[in-house]
Amino acid sequence: MRLDHEFTVPAPIGEVWQAVVDPERVAPCMPGATLTKVEGDAFSGTVKVKLGPISLLYKGNGEFLEKDEAAHKVTIKASGKDSRGAGTASATVTLTLTESDGGTHGAVATDLAITGKPAQFGRGLISEVGGKILDTFAGCLSGKLAPEPAVAPAPEPAPEPAVKPAPTTAEINTEPRPSAPPSDRPPLRSVPAAPETEAIDLLDYAGQSVLKRLAPVLIGVAVVAGLVAIVRALRK
Repeated sequence: MRLDHEFTVPAPIGEVWQAVVDPERVAPCMPGATLTKVEGDAFSGTVKVKLGPISLLYKGNGEFLEKDEAAHKVTIKASGKDSRGAGTASATVTLTLTESDGGTHGAVATDLAITGKPAQFGRGLISEVGGKILDTFAGCLSGKLAPEPAVAPAPEPAPEPAVKPAPTTAEINTEPRPSAPPSDRPPLRSVPAAPETEAIDLLDYAGQSVLKRLAPVLIGVAVVAGLVAIVRALRK
């Protein structure tokens, strides 16, 4: 199925572009998503999904098929399956950014194929839920790209005396030795473990829409139940 959505981020297009082509910056803003591996233009991760009391864990891979910085257009292909075999999902997503009133407008075109329990929503509800998820994503990305508050400059240090006193014996013995020449190897950097990601509850996103769709059915059931009760009362 083909889905089209839009979102707006109050940040310059250059900053938004740098964020959307970096999986490590984008993943924390996608509800339920956890990034597990990045290697070049390919990445792996998981998405936790809830359908009321039912929990699903999709594990999958994705890759950037296109990164057109001049047109600010990126295309991503991703696929995954539920860890218990309850469904699959695959999508090709094309995102195009344009400048809009000092901010950035994003147009998202998605070719989606989905099986299993989430497919029961149907195209209309999936599109509506997808739009709400993108609104959550845009709000998170806006917060990450918001300018940091200005920091007051540190006070200038007091001027040193013109003549420094002669060092004492203790100061001479504790004077730091020359450090070794720098190595050509890049510095080691510890990567913190990803925090526990909260599952995205699709019924929370689709709650009002589900009620609207069920309302005619519930009213019909209530009317039938009322008629049955009246008939039984007349027979007594």
